[in-house]
Amino acid sequence: MVYRVRGEIVNMVKYYKAYRFRIYPSPDQEQQMAKTFGCCRFIHNHMLEDKIREYKENGKMLRTTPAMYKGEFPWLKEVDSLALANVQLQLEAAYKKFFREPSVGFPRFRAKHHSRDSYTTNLVNGNIRLMGRRLKLPKMSPVRIIVHREIPEDGKLKSVTVVREPSGKYYASLLYEFDSCENQAAVKIREDKVLGMDFAMAGLAVFSDGSRADYPMYYRKSEGKLAREQRKLSRCKKGSRNYVKQKRKVARYHEKIRNQRRDFQNKLSFYLSEQYDAVCVEDLNMKGMSRGLHFGKSVMDNANGRFQRILEGKMVRKGKAYVRIDRYFPSSKRCSCCGRIKGDLKLSDRIYECECGYRGDRDINAAINLRQEGIRILHCSGDEHQVTA
Repeated sequence: MVYRVRGEIVNMVKYYKAYRFRIYPSPDQEQQMAKTFGCCRFIHNHMLEDKIREYKENGKMLRTTPAMYKGEFPWLKEVDSLALANVQLQLEAAYKKFFREPSVGFPRFRAKHHSRDSYTTNLVNGNIRLMGRRLKLPKMSPVRIIVHREIPEDGKLKSVTVVREPSGKYYASLLYEFDSCENQAAVKIREDKVLGMDFAMAGLAVFSDGSRADYPMYYRKSEGKLAREQRKLSRCKKGSRNYVKQKRKVARYHEKIRNQRRDFQNKLSFYLSEQYDAVCVEDLNMKGMSRGLHFGKSVMDNANGRFQRILEGKMVRKGKAYVRIDRYFPSSKRCSCCGRIKGDLKLSDRIYECECGYRGDRDINAAINLRQEGIRILHCSGDEHQVTA
């Protein structure tokens, strides 16, 4: 939408932001949530099975809805109908995406003990409300919720996703819609506020100003304790009470590592988006790197792909630039001083030495090259961004 504000034409751009809070359901509410998780899984599996059968027999895509199954299975009416409708939309999107992009894989059936317990419900006629320390959800009484951060008043609540983690904790993700005003004038970017960022196997990232992210590698720190608890789990009899208790203990270790990693990434991305006008990064194939040279655990512990998505979202929302450099750009082999490319550079060479006399850290040299290439791209991008010295 386009509006005129103080004589200037501005664009009203909608963006969405989710707020995740811990909830504490009562035993009755837990039972209702468990019913909803099970019904969503049941509907997903039955609709997928019918779609596969129809395609094999007639070569056509079958259009299914949850209402088609409520006559045969009346207990489906006991749960939120919008949660079942969202399962239908998600399955259809995954089914169509497979035919457009076969590489993403065919939709899978959901297993009771190996699938994520979650459901999504939408706001319709005030069926969802956040009332202080209580969250009103369909088909149940208000649930106790801990709102640990402030939600802007101009946000519109659109949907809620309820999740039960393997550790047994419950969370609610509240999705809000916001209107953002973007001036049609070009964004001015100062060259001294452009940052180059190179991926580092240990420490997440190295920056063009010579600093490092110094990510603590939380998984590696907890690997010994986690392995010990997993060995205990392997000795338990499957299905026994001790097995369930130990499985939850292992899940709590994984959850703690994940929360530590996300906390670090959110704080670092917030700092970078506040301090710099543009960030230039290399578009790497993280999945390929994790499969080669036994780097799987280190690459996954860094979670560089997720960090880049968080950083990109924050930079874009603040009207700043996020530049992706082509993965085939020789950032590591090029000298940041003279531009000469060193073809015989090996992965084990951590110090970059050039014939021009430059000698420095290999990763910092690559980050400087990414910054220089990013500035060149910004200069060539036309009126979208204005780069000033």
